Amino acid sequence: MAVTLEQPARARLITPEGRERGLPVLLRYSAADPLAVQMTFPSQAALDGVEVTWIFARQLLEDGLTAPAGAGDVHVWPCGRARTVLEFHAPQGLALVQFDKIALRRFLTRSYAVVPVGGEVADLDLDLGLSRLLGGV
Repeated sequence: MAVTLEQPARARLITPEGRERGLPVLLRYSAADPLAVQMTFPSQAALDGVEVTWIFARQLLEDGLTAPAGAGDVHVWPCGRARTVLEFHAPQGLALVQFDKIALRRFLTRSYAVVPVGGEVADLDLDLGLSRLLGGV
């Protein structure tokens, strides 16, 4: 059975008016999907009132702690010495969320204890993944 770690974190949703609104976020990492991290935001943070989970590369989060990173729906960058901003793009709009850098660093450190850097590919079953992707063709 694959190891999964979860870590609650406090974040600050930046409103369009530039105000900050605190919200709880659940950070999740699973050895079953070793390249990805998940962030689950509560329903009160979503425009449609439904809890939402974003899944993106663990390396993107790591890179964004020290320099701007991301080219798709998720962008990450440092904000001063103590904070990190994540920018999420969806058809419904844009969300800016700020975290204490130490909370994200702690989460990443714990994830590396589950699957070390470079060990992600060794844990993947590429044949199974390709078979699922191609539908058994």
